[in-house]
Amino acid sequence: MSIGHLLRALSVVGLVACAHDPSSPASGQRPALTALPRALTPSEHSVLDAANAFSFSLWRTINQSASGSNVFVSPLSVSFALGMALNGANGPTFDEMRSALQLGTAPLASIDSGYKSLIALLGSLDPSTKMLIANAIFYRSGFPFNQSFLNDAATWFGAEVSPENFTDVARTVDAVNGWASTKTNGKIPKVIDGYDDSMVMFLLDAIYFKGSWRDRFDAADTRPDVFHAEDGDQTRPLMHRQGVISYAESSSFQAVDLPYGDSAFTMTVILPKPGNSVESVAAGLTPDAWHSLGESLRTRLVDLTLPKVTLSWKRNLIPDMQGLGMKLAFTDRADFTRMATSQQLLISLLQQNTFVAIDEEGTEAAAVTTVGVTATAAPAVTTVHVDRPFIFVIRERLSGTVLFMGKIVSLP
Repeated sequence: MSIGHLLRALSVVGLVACAHDPSSPASGQRPALTALPRALTPSEHSVLDAANAFSFSLWRTINQSASGSNVFVSPLSVSFALGMALNGANGPTFDEMRSALQLGTAPLASIDSGYKSLIALLGSLDPSTKMLIANAIFYRSGFPFNQSFLNDAATWFGAEVSPENFTDVARTVDAVNGWASTKTNGKIPKVIDGYDDSMVMFLLDAIYFKGSWRDRFDAADTRPDVFHAEDGDQTRPLMHRQGVISYAESSSFQAVDLPYGDSAFTMTVILPKPGNSVESVAAGLTPDAWHSLGESLRTRLVDLTLPKVTLSWKRNLIPDMQGLGMKLAFTDRADFTRMATSQQLLISLLQQNTFVAIDEEGTEAAAVTTVGVTATAAPAVTTVHVDRPFIFVIRERLSGTVLFMGKIVSLP
């Protein structure tokens, strides 16, 4: 199903003067979180801003080559994985990676500190929502990696660092895939099939999210309906509920913001208005546009129809990162001498596997980014009916961190 189709399956209704505040807890509900537990440090702000800028840059690059296709990516996971690798880069290779990750001229110490704090913050905000960020390095036992690089991965990214017998391909593949499966609750059971003799390291980042809607959909109200996919109409289960929901619109789209748990995390669903393609709206998602959307959200009484979606997605991200200016790292001119001084290294694999399931209870989403390092040798009602291609973004609302970004052009 295309994002446009998915967005059309969403119906929204308008603001009521007497509507209750959705942040007010219903009976038995925990109060909604309204602020971060503490102020962010300058390094946290820097990494957070960079991570979001990178999210929209990578999103735009992917969508340019994925027109008419479903997309579900976690730019944040890519940022964490390449952030680990950044600690091993030097010279122009370091500069290109730092620039592509939108980190400007920030010193490495500040970057590492910001990543560490952001990982800790996101994992501790909402006890009613499961949010796990995990990192790991599997490396060829006996290969002369600098211990300082391995120590940095453990210190700043909490990485599990494991030497492996890379000559036993089957066993190492099982170890890497087993880690990915465990960290994603079995939703991403495999990220690699094998490798050749030149492979010396895998750096992995996993993000796992499972949240229950603060206001759930009643399964009794889910029924088959038409989703207008880009490749033809489809009949699929569409969920429905009516209530006071945060809503925004522009000349080209409608949007609703659906909170999970204590409302630190939300899903923003963006439905292009008739006459506007999902691709044009996707291309217009920039940091400024995203900020404006968030600022314009207001509560309205909404009659919402939203498709149930289960999607697995996989992509080689090397061309995308090359398009963002990270080029040397993938060539034999790469400088990873802070990773290993006695061997020429390059990144030969940059891949992301993702999974998302949206249903009446909530959302389960997972991403694993794999970096392979090679040695060379009622009242007024506004209706949003998401029955055509659409975009959705899972975010941490209080800090503004974008976790996942999706585009549905046809229903799986």
